[in-house]
Amino acid sequence: MTINADIVADRRRIKRSTMMWRAIAIAAVVAAVIVTGLAGLSGGNGLGIMGDHIARVRVDGLITGPREQLAMFSKLAKNKQVRAVLVHINSPGGTTAGSEAVYEHLRKLAAEKPVVTVLGSQATSGGYITAIAGDYIVSRGNTLTGSIGVIMQWPNAKKLLENIGVEYKEIKSDPLKATPNPFMDTSPEAIAVLRDVIDDSHKWFLGLVSERRKLDASQTRILGDGRIYTGRQALKAKLIDAIGGETEAVAWLKKEKKLPKSLKVVDWKPQRVDELSLLSLSASWLGEIFGGAFFNGILAQAEKRLAPERLRLDGLVSVWQPKE
Repeated sequence: MTINADIVADRRRIKRSTMMWRAIAIAAVVAAVIVTGLAGLSGGNGLGIMGDHIARVRVDGLITGPREQLAMFSKLAKNKQVRAVLVHINSPGGTTAGSEAVYEHLRKLAAEKPVVTVLGSQATSGGYITAIAGDYIVSRGNTLTGSIGVIMQWPNAKKLLENIGVEYKEIKSDPLKATPNPFMDTSPEAIAVLRDVIDDSHKWFLGLVSERRKLDASQTRILGDGRIYTGRQALKAKLIDAIGGETEAVAWLKKEKKLPKSLKVVDWKPQRVDELSLLSLSASWLGEIFGGAFFNGILAQAEKRLAPERLRLDGLVSVWQPKE
């Protein structure tokens, strides 16, 4: 069977066109990697910022000290274009260890450039630990803050199990191993051990407040009995520095830290979210060109590695929990 010369030519053109689209797709992937790298240089906001500015970051929700957030604080400390940082806080608190990690990273950041914390609707417990990491604290008059304390909670389902006919058994190396246990009564000895743990963390929290707010230990102990304060009450108690919002925070920075009045405020975000969004977009587009199965597999693995882990509040927590 003889193949017509025109058919051969058409096939060659189709082949060249396919190769061209493949090259474009590869170039798109390379461009995505470059853009992601630039996003990292600009704190993950994807803008490739050039020029001095004031960075705005947010600490929202339960504080667990995620790696991408801590990495962003480290980048802010090293970026010479960042002249100061505004940390907006709207959080009831979180894990004590997570709040400690955020505090330590913000203190390292504050050693390099001015940091002002701006309190939103709520900045209690671990949220207040984050707040005192800054050089200056600005709060709304009706912000809820304070709740200086540590808590450990667990349910006791022993009677429930007995009522439904379930008997719980366990074997452990020592009586204090794996306590508290929600399926058994907690012994007085275990309660005493847990009390020591809570007291130790509370002492650490009170020490931070005394150090950062320049209060003596007796005064801090009175203020740190777990109660919450409005912004106005916190100002009287010297737990914050001023009533206001971002406008007042920026004004303080430019006046007290002699920053240029022309500096703009620019949002910085953790890089991980941008990486995942960019990868999702690239994988979707490439899947349309080459078939979705392969790139969907890549995306699934990327999401597994990049997506934030399921939120867990294990261990001690420093979080305000109003009773119903």
